[in-house]
Amino acid sequence: MDTHTPMHTEAAGPDLRHHGDAEVRDGGSALVDLAVNVRADTPPAWLRERVAASLGSLAAYPDGRAARAAVAARHGLPVERVLLTAGAAEAFVLLARALKVRRPVVVHPQFTEPEAALRDAGHTVDRVLLREADGFRLDPAAVPEDADLVVIGNPTNPTSVLHPAATITELARPGRTLVVDEAFMDAVPGEREALAGRTDVPGLVVLRSLTKTWGLAGLRIGYVLAAPETIIDLERAQPLWPVSTPALAAAEACVAPRALAEAAHAAHRIAADRGHLVAGLAQFADAGLRAVAPAEGPFVLVRLPHAGAVRHRLRGLGYAVRRGDTFPGLGEEWLRLAVRDRTTTDGFLRTLGRAVAEPA
Repeated sequence: MDTHTPMHTEAAGPDLRHHGDAEVRDGGSALVDLAVNVRADTPPAWLRERVAASLGSLAAYPDGRAARAAVAARHGLPVERVLLTAGAAEAFVLLARALKVRRPVVVHPQFTEPEAALRDAGHTVDRVLLREADGFRLDPAAVPEDADLVVIGNPTNPTSVLHPAATITELARPGRTLVVDEAFMDAVPGEREALAGRTDVPGLVVLRSLTKTWGLAGLRIGYVLAAPETIIDLERAQPLWPVSTPALAAAEACVAPRALAEAAHAAHRIAADRGHLVAGLAQFADAGLRAVAPAEGPFVLVRLPHAGAVRHRLRGLGYAVRRGDTFPGLGEEWLRLAVRDRTTTDGFLRTLGRAVAEPA
């Protein structure tokens, strides 16, 4: 079958609700975490202090105006084009519930929550499966012309592919909502290929998360950038006061010049650490390991024989990695590895050598 062909998919298939945190819950909490794509050593002390200082205001209802204005200014947009959300995951639910669409299409492999949210809202979801042979790169012609909602990640989780902005904008057309999940874009040096801040692309909706770079997964903060009429539709689908006062304080802090400079520095460090990881993985080529290249996000997708068994051996040796078979378009031979500092990576590579060397 041509894997570019859209597929009508029922509930059977990959577990769309499985996420990397499942690898490090409960009995996995003591493992070295290469499963969750949250930057290590975060949130930094200055951000914890800003969040802590907001606790004195908890008696008042949250007021998101200052944070919304700060996010708008960060992207050079009017506030009418910004909606703050309880993480990017809430945005997927709002889109699924608020937008009147006939044929939603999700480009896979990618983060599974958009499809799960669409299904939960009663939509029939088609998939466009990008091919390993093409480096999981987007071919705009593979998306059905009559799709009125298209969802794609950039850089894409789990493939770590960074699609050219010009390629993604080829998907835009009148009557179509184009949702681009840029949750990991601030981990890309210079945020090249970003569409956040663009107002010239019809139907464009960009999602951003502040939980990955700043280690705020437990606080839940993200935002949507879109045309004012789309923002109004999404806001109507939100409950009252959806973003807490501490999360609003974090949002305002994370888009300030100091934070943007720190994030830019971190992106370059992540790129260097990712290069170190990819170079180290090359030693396992004879064992059949292949990394998707070039990787541009804070994670690397690898394929290797008996990956499921290797993952279990790694757990026994103290390391958690993300299984790949819950992503549509991948299978049991795939693993996703989060980029960590060189010392952690070197320890992981030594342990991976032991896990790969064990008999199948």
